[in-house]
Amino acid sequence: MPDPAAFPTRPYDLLKEFTIALVAVALLTLALAAVFSSPDVKPVTLASWARADGADFTATAAAELAGTSGTAEYGPPYNRTPDAAQKIGPVGLQGAAGVRIPVDSADDFVLRPLASAPQPPVVKAALAAWATAPASRQQAWAKAYSDALTKSPGGDPAKVAAGDYGPVPVLTARLLDLARSGALDGELQAEGRFYQTDYTRPLLFLSDGSYLETLARAQHLRGDQWGMMNEIGNYPGQAWLMLYTFWYQIEPFKSSGNADALIWSLMVVISAGLVLVPFIPGVRSIPRWTRVHRLIWRPYYRDQETAARARQPEG
Repeated sequence: MPDPAAFPTRPYDLLKEFTIALVAVALLTLALAAVFSSPDVKPVTLASWARADGADFTATAAAELAGTSGTAEYGPPYNRTPDAAQKIGPVGLQGAAGVRIPVDSADDFVLRPLASAPQPPVVKAALAAWATAPASRQQAWAKAYSDALTKSPGGDPAKVAAGDYGPVPVLTARLLDLARSGALDGELQAEGRFYQTDYTRPLLFLSDGSYLETLARAQHLRGDQWGMMNEIGNYPGQAWLMLYTFWYQIEPFKSSGNADALIWSLMVVISAGLVLVPFIPGVRSIPRWTRVHRLIWRPYYRDQETAARARQPEG
């Protein structure tokens, strides 16, 4: 056995080599991230929405008061809207867990933020008028104002025709001012905690309007644009989500109000099928029948056949 002492040696600083490698990789990572990373798009907030499209914000606030917005009619886990939950046959998976995040769109998005902030007398009077009116009267006011906004030029609240809208115009106008000041974002996140990290309510309010949808469509992020696997701008997205989002592009899922539940169940079946391939008679034999493995490993099988012929006796 050779004597290790007979070989030449040289000093080797492992810590130095590790530090150099770490710094080099870190610098390379930062450089590549600066050149190829996704764009740092500014977040969409209630303030940016109110400043960019006050008409859409006002129409959405009126829909929240009327109980006709997407959130108000969503069902579990936010509220108990009848027949709103998606189902797989008779099984209502969406409603199985019940209401876990209670959201009253009128109170949480409009009334409570207004009541929590200092208000002029006219707004206090509007809040009092709303609180003392019966639910049917409240809904009639809000629906009438929503319809009037739809008919006004450009949806401009200042051009709405005269009508019996109760305190709704005052409430929505004040909420718009509150949003433009940036205060509404904080009001909807206020949960009595030191760190305000729950964006559920601001996101729900944003999603009820058309402003966020317009931004998403411009970036090809809508569900009917393969948005689940896209990235903002001309950047590669999450290609591994291709199979999941594919089903949203075709019928009957594309036009179904039950699409999420149907596609989820379909993906469960497909995933289970892939996992159980080694145990499904017939399917597990496809590679042997197609002999695709011989195509992939053809050099090996060619050598085996050559060796087998060489061992055969001549005669």
